[in-house]
Amino acid sequence: MPGIDKLPIEETLEDSPQTRSLLGVFEEDAAAISNYVNQLFQAMHRVYDAQNELSAATHLTSKLLKEYEKQHFPLGGDDEIMSSTLQQFAKVIDELSSCHAVLSTQLADAMMFPITQFKERDLKEILTLKEVFQIASNDHDAAITRYSRLSKRRENEKIKAEVTEDVYTSRKKQHQTMMHYFCALNTLQYKKKIAVLEPLLGYMQAQISFFKMGSENLTEQLEEFLTNIGTSVQNVRREMECEIENMQQTIEDLEVASDPLYLPDPDPTKFPVHRNLTRKAGYLNARNKTGLVSSSWERQFYFTQGGNLMSQARGDVAGGLVMDIDNCSVMAVDCEDRRYCFQITSFDGKKSSILQAESKKDYEEWICTINNISKQIYLSENPEEIAARVNQSALEAVTPSPSFQQRHESMRPTVQSRPPTARTSSTGSLGSESAALSALSLDSLVAPDTPIQFDIISPVSEDLPGQAKSSGQSGRRTNPFGETGGSKSETEDSILHQLFIVRFLGSMEVKSDESPDVVYETMRQILAARAIHNIFRMTESHLLVTCDCLKLIDPQTQVTRLRFPLPNVVLYATHQENKRLFGFVLRTSGGRADSRQTSICYIFESNNEGEKICDSVGLAKQIAFHAELDRKASEKQKEMERVKEKQQKELTKQKQIEKDLEEQSRLIAASNRSNPSSGEGQFVVLSSSQSEDSDLGEDGKKKRESET
Repeated sequence: MPGIDKLPIEETLEDSPQTRSLLGVFEEDAAAISNYVNQLFQAMHRVYDAQNELSAATHLTSKLLKEYEKQHFPLGGDDEIMSSTLQQFAKVIDELSSCHAVLSTQLADAMMFPITQFKERDLKEILTLKEVFQIASNDHDAAITRYSRLSKRRENEKIKAEVTEDVYTSRKKQHQTMMHYFCALNTLQYKKKIAVLEPLLGYMQAQISFFKMGSENLTEQLEEFLTNIGTSVQNVRREMECEIENMQQTIEDLEVASDPLYLPDPDPTKFPVHRNLTRKAGYLNARNKTGLVSSSWERQFYFTQGGNLMSQARGDVAGGLVMDIDNCSVMAVDCEDRRYCFQITSFDGKKSSILQAESKKDYEEWICTINNISKQIYLSENPEEIAARVNQSALEAVTPSPSFQQRHESMRPTVQSRPPTARTSSTGSLGSESAALSALSLDSLVAPDTPIQFDIISPVSEDLPGQAKSSGQSGRRTNPFGETGGSKSETEDSILHQLFIVRFLGSMEVKSDESPDVVYETMRQILAARAIHNIFRMTESHLLVTCDCLKLIDPQTQVTRLRFPLPNVVLYATHQENKRLFGFVLRTSGGRADSRQTSICYIFESNNEGEKICDSVGLAKQIAFHAELDRKASEKQKEMERVKEKQQKELTKQKQIEKDLEEQSRLIAASNRSNPSSGEGQFVVLSSSQSEDSDLGEDGKKKRESET
C-alpha cells in the first residue's frame, strides 16, 4: 500500500496557517469517510436483514410443508405420495434453514460488528475531538486578545497576572487537544481501510462457509430425489395439458350440441316431450303471496325425491321439503299474465303451490312427472313402462281441470281405502334403493348387502326385533319429564331424565359391535347414500335418556316411536370431527324362529350435542350398572339372612328337643322311685310318645306332664 499522509504533531504548538490548512484537508477527508461508511453500513445492514428474512422465510416454508398432511382439503386431501414428497422437501429445506441461520450469525459477527464499531466509536470520537479542539482554539484566541489589550500607563500587576494565567491555561489546553485531535485523524487513515476491508472479508468467509455446508447437504441421494421429482412434475404437466385439450374439445362439442337449447322455448319437433318420467329437476318460478291481491315470484331449483317435491335456493347446501306429492293433483292454470303455469295441490287440499316453467316442454314434462309420482308409479319395479301406460291420462292432465273440488271429491273413496302403512312402505323403499350403493363400499365392519333404513318405523306398525311390546304401550303418549296421571310411567322410577333434540339419519345392520370404527363407518356410508340419492328429509324427535332405556318421542304427539333397552346398547360414539353426529349399536335377538343375535347401528344428528348425549348414555349405563350391583348385593344379603334365620330355627328346635328329653328322663326317674314295678312300662310309654312331644307346643307339654 502507498504511504499514509500524516498531520505534523510537532507543529501543533506553533499552530501555523499551513498546519491549519492541512488540518482542514484531513477534516474534509474524515467527513467523506463518514459519509461513505454510513452508506456502506446501510448496504451491509440490508444484506444482513435480507439474510435474516430469508432464514425466517425458509424456516416458515419448512414448517408449512410439514403441516401439509394435517390440512383438510375437500379434494385430494389423502394423497400419500404428495404428503411423503413434501415431507422430504421439508427435511431438506429445514437443513437449508439451519445453514441460513448459521450464515446470519456469521454475518452479524464478522461483517456487521466491525463496521458498526468503526461507525459508532471511531467516527464519533473524531467528531467529539473536533468540537473540543474548536472550543479550546476559541478560548485561546480570546485570552490572547485580552492579553494584548493590557495598558502601559495604568498597569495593574494583579490583572496582568490573571490575564497571563488565562493565556497559559488556554494555550496548554489548545496544544494538548490539538495533539490528540491530530493523533485521531492520523489513526483514522489506517482505520478507514480496516473498517472497509474487514467487513468484506467476514462477508466472503461467511458465504464460503455457507456454500460448503450447502454442498455437504446436497448429496447424490438428494440429487436423485430432485431428478425424480422433476420427472414427476413434467408428467403432471403433460397430463394437465392433455386434460386441458380434452376439456376444450368437450366445450366445443357441447357448444355445438347445446346451441338449440339456448333458446328458452326450444323447438318441440327436435326435442320431444318425455311423458313417462318419474324424476324431474330444474328451475321453476314459484308464486308467493305478499298481500290480499299482490304476489311475487321467486326462482328456485326444484327436484323430485321419491314422493316429495323439494326446492333448493342457489348457494344452499341441501334442499327443503315443499310438498308431499303422493296422491296429489296437478293441473294447468291461468295465472295473471304469465305462461306455462301449473298448480300442485296436496291430497287433503290444505296446501297448494303455483309454479311456472321456463318452456312448454318443461311445463308438460313437470305435469306428467308429478302425475306419475302422484299415482305412486315410482314404487314399482319398472316405473317407465307403467308410466307409458298412463301416458294418455298424463296428456289429459296438461289441460286445465274444471275445479279442484270435483277432482278432490272423485278421488276421496280411493284414499279412504288406502292402507295406513302405505306411507311407511314408500319411505321404506329408500333402504332397498341404497342397498346397491352400500354394497359398493362395505368392508369387514358392515354386513354385506345391507340395506339402509332412512326413516323411523314406529312400533305401531312394526315391532323392533328382539323387543317385546307390552299391551297398551304402542300409541300411548309419554311425558318425558314424568306423568302425573293415574297410570304410572315406566321411567318414573329412573333417577336420570335427559332430553335431547335429534334427527334420525338412518340405520343398518353391522357385523361387529366392539370398536367405535363401526359407528364411524356406518356414518360414512349413510351420509354418502343420502348425498347420492338426494335424501335430505330427516325425522326430528326427542331422545329421552333414562337409566332403563333410550326413547325416541314424537315432539308433537309425545308418542314413543322407538324404545331401546339400555342393556342392549353395547356401543356408542360421536363423530371425530363433526360433533353433531353420533350413533349407537343395539344388540338384538332374531326372535323365536331365529335365535341369532344381530347388531344394528343407529345414526342421529343433534344440535352440537353429540358428546353430551354420549356422556349422558355413559352416565345412564353407570347408574344402571351400580343399581344392578346394589340389587344383587341386596338379594345376597336377604338370602344370607334367610339362611341365618333358618339355622337359628334349627338350633332352637334342637335345644327344645334336648330339653324335652331331659324332662322326660327326670319324670321317668321320679316314677321309678315311686313305683318300681311299673317303671319299665312307663318308660316304654314315654319313649313312644317322645316323637309326639317334640311336635307339641307349650300347652301340649303341660297336658302331657299332668297325664303322666
